[in-house]
Parts: sequence; C-alpha cells; structure tokens
Amino acid sequence: MKILVPIKRVIDYNVKVRVKPDCSDVDLSNTKMAINPFCEIAVEEAVRLRESGVATEVVVVSIGEKACQEQIRTALALGADRGIHIETSSNLGSLQIAKLLKSVQLEEQADLIILGKQSIDSDNNQTGQMLAALMGMPQGTFASKLELADGKVAVTREVDGGLQTLSLTLPAVVTTDLRLNEPRYASLPNIMKAKRKPLDVKSAVELGAATTSSVKVLKVEEPATRTAGVMVESVEALVDKLKTEAKVI
Repeated sequence: MKILVPIKRVIDYNVKVRVKPDCSDVDLSNTKMAINPFCEIAVEEAVRLRESGVATEVVVVSIGEKACQEQIRTALALGADRGIHIETSSNLGSLQIAKLLKSVQLEEQADLIILGKQSIDSDNNQTGQMLAALMGMPQGTFASKLELADGKVAVTREVDGGLQTLSLTLPAVVTTDLRLNEPRYASLPNIMKAKRKPLDVKSAVELGAATTSSVKVLKVEEPATRTAGVMVESVEALVDKLKTEAKVI
C-alpha cells in the first residue's frame, strides 16, 4: 500500500510575519521556513501507518521553487521513503496545485492521499477537496482519527454535533486536523539518512497541468493594531463602559 503526502513550504509558525513596504505580498527575505504544521501531521500519520505494517511506502511531494527540497528532506528525515519535487516559480492557487497533484497521483497510483486540511499562509482549506473532485475519489476532511482495514479507511471527524465517522473505499483523499496526532522530531541519524533517500525533480510544465492562477493578490496589510485594555475598579464601572464606550449592551 502506497501513501502520497503533499506538503507545503510556509513561514515557520513561530515567526512574526512581515509585509513588504509596497503591500504587494508577505516579505520572505531572511525568514525561517518550515513544513506547514497540518502537512507535518499528515506525514506523521502516514509514517505511523507504514510502521504499523498497514502501508509499505510513503511518498512526499511538494510544489514550488528549489527551496522546497529543504522541506522534502525534512519529511524524509521524519520517516518518509521517497520525495518528489514539482519545480515551478509561479505563484499557484489551490486549483492549480490540485491539478498538479492529480498528475502526480496518475503516475504514482497511491492507495491513500493524506494532506493537511489547510496551510497557515493562504488558509484556504481547498486543495484536498479539489483534488478529490478532480480524481473522483471519496474524501474525508478534518480527520482526527484514521483506521484502515479491508480496503477501506474509517475517518473520524469533528462536526458541530460531535463526532462523525466516514467509511471510504480506497483510493481516497483524507485531510488532517490538529487532533490526529503529534508529529515527532527528526533525529540526527535520520536527518543524515534523509540525504541519501531518493528525491525526483520534475517541472510543472512536463506534467501537463496549467500553472496560471486565476486568483490575484491585490494588497496585503497587517492587522489593525488593537488598543490596550483598561482596568476598572468595579462591576458597575465595567457595565458603564460597556454601555457608553463599547456600546455592546
């Protein structure tokens, strides 16, 4: 059983994001980059499935500039077996990413595709659903638990009313939630081993998928600065401020 795990290179979640002076985009110069946290959860789940004997191979794929290979090597150090880098300098939207992943899946014929439910930069929460639709595969989103047996995957997901369990026939697409697992740290021996694991580089053009995004970023702005809170001496004073100043009651 082969598992395909798409991963994305994003700004490390511990880093404060800066906006370019012309407000055209986020400033990435001298910024620490990392695997998108939800993608890291997907890698961890795939590796656990292989370690338990359910899966035989874990393949990670990333789309972007050459720098993406750093995150692919990190995923290999976490336990993935093989990496694929789809090289492109274009700023792709969710649909273009999904189309490229479809081309990869047609070549790899993975039994299960696990990817993060969303990336922490664009925050779209679209790629997994679009890929499932393009491939005609069943999908389970926001997975907090996975169980595989008899050619099916049971996906437990949180909904407004509690927990919902979906039974999907493989091949299927699953997107991961934060509660699915806690990713491991890469050990030094595994980091060294990752340097020798295979990493195939392909261009987006040779996969035959369109790389022209229909989404255009017009302007990027930092959130408005919040004013400091005010200490009040009594409940009566708090109620008065909520009425007269905040006007919320």
